[in-house]
Amino acid sequence: MKKPYGSSLFEVVWRRARWPLLFLGLAWLVAWAGAEALIVRSDLPHADALLVLAGSATYRERTGHAARLFRERRASKIVLTNDNLQSGWSADYERNPLFVERAMDEMKRQGVPAESIEVVPGRVSSTYDEALQVRRYSAERGFRSILIVTTGYQSRRARWAFTKVFRDTGITIGLDPVQPGQEAPRSTIWWSQPLGWELVPGEYLKMIYYKIHYR
Repeated sequence: MKKPYGSSLFEVVWRRARWPLLFLGLAWLVAWAGAEALIVRSDLPHADALLVLAGSATYRERTGHAARLFRERRASKIVLTNDNLQSGWSADYERNPLFVERAMDEMKRQGVPAESIEVVPGRVSSTYDEALQVRRYSAERGFRSILIVTTGYQSRRARWAFTKVFRDTGITIGLDPVQPGQEAPRSTIWWSQPLGWELVPGEYLKMIYYKIHYR
């Protein structure tokens, strides 16, 4: 007895499409796992200061997360690093303010008092540079613990850099990254957005460079 037409058509389509579909499914799984592997956390219930790493593309999600942690009394100070990058035109400033200025404004808007916000002096050009400058700043201020806030995809590299730089200082480093899905795309769809390609594959390239350059 012959099989029904619909069943036969399904089998033909499946035979032709199964390998491309399996390949796409495997590629999606690898992309998702690769993004998730970048996100790490180091719990620290309370710290002397919250450190918000510079990042113009995702400064709103970082400052918003830091403001929430501040309201939860995880720290009494929020410290920012400055990459000296300018943002777009602002009618309030009547100029192109630095992203660090916009970050400060965003945290004030979310209820963080101005006197609780500090900016590490000097310009930073990389996460490793941030770690070096924050180490000096922490020694000057007498900080014994710091809770880092950054984009989830940067968290593994940030932990590596700060762990290396702060080794033997006696300063405890924690890490509470922002989960993707706000400004940074979710790990399930990062490949569908240009920023995702910068934040995920770009992070792996930076990590390779760091481990070679900062041995």
